[in-house]
Amino acid sequence: MKIFNAIIILFTTITISAQSTSYNIQKGYVAKGYDVVSYFDNKAEKGDKKYTTEHDGVKFKFASKENLEEFNSNPEYYTPQYGGYCAYAIGKNGDKVKIDPKTFEIRDGKLYLFYHTFFANTLEKWLEEGAEELKKDADKNWIKIKSTSK
Repeated sequence: MKIFNAIIILFTTITISAQSTSYNIQKGYVAKGYDVVSYFDNKAEKGDKKYTTEHDGVKFKFASKENLEEFNSNPEYYTPQYGGYCAYAIGKNGDKVKIDPKTFEIRDGKLYLFYHTFFANTLEKWLEEGAEELKKDADKNWIKIKSTSK
């Protein structure tokens, strides 16, 4: 029985680890703890620990109870593309790069997050270099990334 329980724990740990590697987790949350629903109102709002949930083995934080409930009604819609990694880096090189949660775009009803520092704003590069073409490349690269993460 102890061996069986150990196998179950090991399998659960491996499954959660595989899911987690598909997401950009910063400060313990997707989108660095920013409210992914608020982006659809063109706002980058920090989430509150009072309003958290788990989806696909990772944690999300929200600014309000209403946004938490909205997310829970359709989590796939609000979950950022490419696991919340920088959309430009995924499209350009297939690299998993952390993001600045204040730098985002809603395109065709989907949330894209980007890396942004004083020296580099990948949202600007995404737009300048052709977002639609980069998005197609990112979609292909993300499939490859996810298949090698398992």
